[in-house]
Amino acid sequence: MARVTVEDCVDKVSNRFDLVLLAAHRARVLSSGAPLLIDRDNDKNPVVALREIGDGMLVPDEVEEDLVQSLQKQVEVDEAEEGEAAAEKSDAPEFDTMNEDDYLKAIQAAGMTTPQTLPKG
Repeated sequence: MARVTVEDCVDKVSNRFDLVLLAAHRARVLSSGAPLLIDRDNDKNPVVALREIGDGMLVPDEVEEDLVQSLQKQVEVDEAEEGEAAAEKSDAPEFDTMNEDDYLKAIQAAGMTTPQTLPKG
């Protein structure tokens, strides 16, 4: 079994705190079923994540971007997508344009009773 040391990974990620964050995130991604980039060699996910970083199989900037996206609560929407959403809304029919008189006429045309024709008492 190959031993992974911090010195193997510091060449790729200079800040040790960032290294821990990236390796922990990659280990969680591996736990959720992501494919391995190296042979497992009977190692657990944190060790596999460190070995992937140390061997240069992962680009630290991409892992960091994935980490930031996984922690975001609000999804950013491009302006082009907002324009498409507004166009879809304009194609949708409006249901609240009928006034009370038109509504009563529609009910009478359907053969339903209106409040004025109901028996009192």
